[in-house]
Amino acid sequence: MAKILVIDDDPDIRTVLNILLKKQGHLVDTASREEEVFEKITEFQPAIILLDVLLSGADGRMICQQVKANKETSHISVIMFSAHPGAAGKIDSYGADDFISKPVNTDSLISKIQNQLKLSN
Repeated sequence: MAKILVIDDDPDIRTVLNILLKKQGHLVDTASREEEVFEKITEFQPAIILLDVLLSGADGRMICQQVKANKETSHISVIMFSAHPGAAGKIDSYGADDFISKPVNTDSLISKIQNQLKLSN
């Protein structure tokens, strides 16, 4: 199906999303630190990035903004996620294509991924 890059500093979330998305037929790679993100994007060439808003020592919103500002990566759909209740309100100002709150509802996540894949075709 699609290549999806999961960026979260929580190893349990990375593992669960990795298993879930692979069961859906997607190719999955993960990153846990800001320093890995652009190297992973270059190597893996994801169609979608699932990006936590708050990473240890980094702000996922700034990473999203950098992805969307770069002409070589701006086409990649970014779905941000967070457990913080107010995080969804300003996500679009950073260029995110969608948002899902934690704990992640798997049906909702799959639906949002399918929607982004349809929009990108």
